[in-house]
Amino acid sequence: MKDIISEALNEIKPNKEEEKLVLGRANSILSKINKNLRDAKAILGGSGIKGTWLKKDNDADIFVKFNYKKYKDKGQELANILERHLNKRFKLIRLHGSRDYFQIKKDNYTSEIIPILDIKKAEDAKNITDVSPLHASWVNRKGKEYRDDIRLLKQFCKSARVYGAESYIQGFSGYICEILVIKYKGFANTIKNIARWKDKVIIDVENHWKGKNIMMELNRSKTYSPLIVIDPVQASRNAAAAIGKEKFDLLRKRAKRFLKNPSKEFFVIKEINEQGLRKKAKSNILIMVDVVPKKGKVDVIGCKLVKAVEFINQKLEQNDFKVLDHGWYWDKKAQFHFIVKKERLSNLIERQGPPLKAKDHVKVFRRKYQKTYKKGDKIYTKIKRQYKDPKELIRSLKKEEYLKEKIKSFNTK
Repeated sequence: MKDIISEALNEIKPNKEEEKLVLGRANSILSKINKNLRDAKAILGGSGIKGTWLKKDNDADIFVKFNYKKYKDKGQELANILERHLNKRFKLIRLHGSRDYFQIKKDNYTSEIIPILDIKKAEDAKNITDVSPLHASWVNRKGKEYRDDIRLLKQFCKSARVYGAESYIQGFSGYICEILVIKYKGFANTIKNIARWKDKVIIDVENHWKGKNIMMELNRSKTYSPLIVIDPVQASRNAAAAIGKEKFDLLRKRAKRFLKNPSKEFFVIKEINEQGLRKKAKSNILIMVDVVPKKGKVDVIGCKLVKAVEFINQKLEQNDFKVLDHGWYWDKKAQFHFIVKKERLSNLIERQGPPLKAKDHVKVFRRKYQKTYKKGDKIYTKIKRQYKDPKELIRSLKKEEYLKEKIKSFNTK
């Protein structure tokens, strides 16, 4: 396993030249922002300051810390103040959130610039982003020796498609990966522990709630997730609250498979492509759906795509199509896929009527359908099946108002 981990790290860790280039770009932007900036200071954040970013992942998070005493009651004004300052130096993209932030794009390099309050303790935060530098300080204080291990876990999660705390992903954030590696002291130990996780896991690395029942101490909404990770710098917060059961279970299974048969493949991010899906479908029906998403915030678009793909899947199952696998991919384009069992469906389907004891309703049912029959304590009929081809069904859903609200358009292949 050691050789495999070493080889994987060599492929995902930036070399000295790449590191120098990335940090050089970030420092250049920091210098421009800080010039003539009053009552605030721009600092490098995220994986850049922690030294845990992956090769080719060259984007940077920059936090502009505003004087707490002066701006603590003006949190919503910070973006406007910062925008006026940045507009003199950069071409900006403003993004909306709980507090607006900005993007600077140059070549293949993106910097996100986030206005925050300069706080000393998490309790003073007016917005979750205010706490980010405290997270970085904790990771740097506790995890310097585990930087490469953190890289490995991030890549492992990305390969498993469980990385990302966005609401449409419900996966593992970079911060959670950092906490786990520090808690378990390295990548290998982390994977071994993940493979042994039960259905509910509680981690309190700083022992904020030592001797107490965390499930009783925290608000119920914060303990709903299968993994509870008490934020090392904020005892009242479950840093893993966004993780869904599907991604939690997937990572556990992935960890077990890796331990059983270690391979570099567990660190390779594979695009979902038609060729691979056709191989997976074998003799069954593969349906590819090209989707044009609506415009808006990334998180909102992602949530709409999830709802759209689940709506289509539900419609297929309601019409007796057995969906063996379904999923979606979204990068520069969006695409859904469905693998449907290849089988011949009957021309007629059974429709259940009211209970026999509801005589008035039974009369109405019999008037509507000429041929009826009794089964158990209910009345039934058989009607002509509307769809025998799953592709035809999906195409018909273009008329559905629900889908029109979620996506701009789609085309079935």
